[in-house]
Amino acid sequence: MNVLLVYPKYPDTFWSFKYALTFISKRALHPPLGLLTVAAMLPEEWEKRLIDMNSANLKDKDLQWADYVFIGAMAVQKESTKQVISRCRESGVKIVAGGPLFTAACEDSRKWTTWCSTRPRTTLPPFLEDLAGGTAKHLYTCNTFPGLDRTPIPLWELIDMKRYASMNIQYSRGCPFSCEFCDITTLYGRRARTKSVGQILDELEALYLLAGGVASFLLMTIS
Repeated sequence: MNVLLVYPKYPDTFWSFKYALTFISKRALHPPLGLLTVAAMLPEEWEKRLIDMNSANLKDKDLQWADYVFIGAMAVQKESTKQVISRCRESGVKIVAGGPLFTAACEDSRKWTTWCSTRPRTTLPPFLEDLAGGTAKHLYTCNTFPGLDRTPIPLWELIDMKRYASMNIQYSRGCPFSCEFCDITTLYGRRARTKSVGQILDELEALYLLAGGVASFLLMTIS
């Protein structure tokens, strides 16, 4: 099974840091942590590639190689996501989608995607089981907010670390506050769930070794 994980492009706004990054010879600020984590949850025997469209171009040959394209995106990436989905349909490749963009409007995704999975820590295993049995449904969702105690180490080897300004590590999900400008609680709940110290140290060690002993990190407290 060939799986291509695609992270759509940010528009030229604050989110992209497109012009500021040229001063430090980097293509993107951070790698797509969510997709890298999903990649680690997929069967080991599957072939996996990742295209971050903020640091590389998505080519037709990439889509032709893939049996499935996994897309993860936020709302700000909606237009680029639509373009990726259109190209996938033209190439005849099936789509699996997730992330905040699809979680916030999972019913609307029916007209976009082949399958939509929200909160993959809980929904990805049954999706993979159904896929193997040829009975995959369109939508996989859950009403609970899973913990992070079983979250695997992201599959960092799928990216070129030199293209990024820094690496990111997720520490927690959920927020007890109600800021009017933020929808984090809608997506991730009000109860904070955290990784253990051991998990964080394991991820730091994996990144450190992959970077050859030199790297800067961003610890993400809510994502």
